[in-house]
Formats: sequence, C-alpha cells, structure tokens
Amino acid sequence: MAVAPASAEAMERRVPPILFGTILFLASELLFFGGLFAAYFALRAQTSPWPPAGVELDLLLPAIGTALLVASSFTYQAGVAAAERGSLGGLRAWLGVTLGLGAAFLGLQLWDYAHLDFEVSSHAYGTMFFAMTGFHGLHVAAGLLLMLVVLGRSAQGAYRDGRVEGPHAIGYYWHFVDVVWIGLFAALYVLR
Repeated sequence: MAVAPASAEAMERRVPPILFGTILFLASELLFFGGLFAAYFALRAQTSPWPPAGVELDLLLPAIGTALLVASSFTYQAGVAAAERGSLGGLRAWLGVTLGLGAAFLGLQLWDYAHLDFEVSSHAYGTMFFAMTGFHGLHVAAGLLLMLVVLGRSAQGAYRDGRVEGPHAIGYYWHFVDVVWIGLFAALYVLR
C-alpha cells in the first residue's frame, strides 16, 4: 500500500525538528531541576531549623538579579521578533542587551557567593543552595554561549530569510532557565 505524500498544509504545521528536540531536552532538564527541588524540600522537611542558624541571605542582590533575568526574556524575544521581520541589526542589538543582562545576573550571583557566610560543605542547606544555584548558573552561562553562536551565525548571513527556528529553540531554553530561577528564588530566598 502506497503512502500519500503529506500535503503542503500538513508540512507547514509540522514542528521543526530543532524545536521538537529542544522541547524533549527541556523535559529532561525539568526532571533534573525537579529532582533538585525535591531533594531540597525533603531535606527542609527533615531538618530543623531550616536554614541552619547563622545562614543569612541578602535578598536585594538576588531580587535585582531576578529582575534582570526576567527582563532578559523580553529582550531576547524582541531580538527574535526583529529577525522574523528581517532586521538582523535588531536581532544583534537585542541579543547584545540580553547578553549584558545575563552576564550581570551571573556577576551578581558570583558576588553573592563571595559574601555568603557558609560553604557547600558547611551543612545540607549549603550543599543544596550551591547545587541548585550553581547548576542554574551553569545553565545561564550555556544560554549566553548559545546566544553568541546566534550572533556569529547572523554575522555569517544566517536568518536573512526570516527563518529563525534556531533562535526560537534557544529562546525556549532561555525562558526555561528564567522560570527555573523564579522557582529557585522563591524557594531559597523568599520561602526559606
């Protein structure tokens, strides 16, 4: 039995492979961070007091970092929208802003690390704090590297035709990283 070729309409509705793959990858990342959150809350439920005595977290710098990271999702989307309209200059400009915001977030995180009064080996709280924020920071750094790849590809002439599946896939990743940070910020700094 012969299989009829897919219609043009069905071909246009099909999710591009890079976006499908990104969604599958993010599902695995959701499980990874879900495991970290589960470990954190399991330890929190079994340990009193939580956080341990003497743990003081500054709320201002992480709150500023959160605002920067959330803003970076909007600037990234503005860059992708510019590329869809054919404005590679707009893509580059907005990605530059996004890179700056992401780098500032990482800088604030490193500053916070340098001024904490506990270490990864101090107690279970320290282990979970550094594991959760550290892995997230690595994900932010990876997102920044991916954005540099987009900038490099745009300099080579990619995306001139308005096809921006790659930048969209990186956008999914970046937005995921932002949402994870909102959860981390709430769990580590607000709920404590």
